[in-house]
Amino acid sequence: MGQSEHQQQGARPGEADPRLPPGQRPQRGWPVLHYGPVPRFKPLTWEFQVFGATASGAKHTWDHEEFSALPRTTVVGDLHCVTRFTMFGNEWGGVATRTVLELAPPAPDVTHVMVWAEYGYSSNLRLADFADERSLFATHRGGEPLTVEHGFPVRLVVPHLYAWKGPKWVRAVEYMRADRRGFWEERGYHNLGDPWREQRYSYQEQPGDGPET
Repeated sequence: MGQSEHQQQGARPGEADPRLPPGQRPQRGWPVLHYGPVPRFKPLTWEFQVFGATASGAKHTWDHEEFSALPRTTVVGDLHCVTRFTMFGNEWGGVATRTVLELAPPAPDVTHVMVWAEYGYSSNLRLADFADERSLFATHRGGEPLTVEHGFPVRLVVPHLYAWKGPKWVRAVEYMRADRRGFWEERGYHNLGDPWREQRYSYQEQPGDGPET
């Protein structure tokens, strides 16, 4: 969902802020929230993979130096956490997901991706959400490298979805021909995660929102 000029400017006195999705509140600082321990970054062994239903059938890999040399982009986007805070106007720097899709194309019948992070954490997305023009693998925020607590060296940012759809410490992307639930989706979170529709929990899902069972 795009932002209108009025949304970008925020609320007028006495009005609700139109930039806030339902049930959210503005947040000035950046809380540290994650499941499990903070991983230790090992630059000599770190690699980023794309596998699954690739167009060539082969796995694509970049080491840290190679990934850091990929074309970079900057995106300004809000961060909506399912715990109900929203951070406005973050400047994210990193590698656009579209760049990865161009360098490692999916097979024509791919519909979804699973983004894998350290310790086996995963998050599923529709291919269209992953390929959105503002989705990127962020390495910086506000011109500064991410701290390890916030996902260094790489975290996925998908500004139009709840933040759990953008894992910290990303290591791989799996192309899929059918949807399946990721870590939090298997534990009761909504399969799609649109904050403007307040898609927080799986009991809110409508037919077609989740994988066929």
